[in-house]
Amino acid sequence: MRRTPRMEKLEDLLRSSQLVAGGFLGHDTRPIEEIIEADAAALEHLGVSPADLAGRMKDLAARARAGLGSFVPVDATLQVACDDNRGLLICPWGDGTRHNKTVTTARRTDTGKTVRWSDLSAHLIGCHGFFQGRGSPFRIEPADLVEVIL
Repeated sequence: MRRTPRMEKLEDLLRSSQLVAGGFLGHDTRPIEEIIEADAAALEHLGVSPADLAGRMKDLAARARAGLGSFVPVDATLQVACDDNRGLLICPWGDGTRHNKTVTTARRTDTGKTVRWSDLSAHLIGCHGFFQGRGSPFRIEPADLVEVIL
């Protein structure tokens, strides 16, 4: 399958540090389509949709904001906290969305396992099925995210 010029341009942008330090792809050399397909297959195996996962991420981020930087209990085994930074990040897909520079951390109290994501990460997962490339500072393995927040 021939890649479109739009996908080539998007991948160049994702590999650069124009929008975020270190880029969105880290050291991952796979084409963006392959990254997205592999993560979609992992989610399908786990029986979770990107939209449902992103919805949960956004809900947890909203709950975390109430803690003003401290961990807030969600249930008996899950806590969330957020770190709010000034500014906005734009979606590299060019869909016109802007996202606060908020980073949410979810921690399982029974296992000690944690995951963290930005508001933009939740959007990228929910709308574009993109978990970022390996080595990216905000790459989240789908199985890890599901294990911690669902």
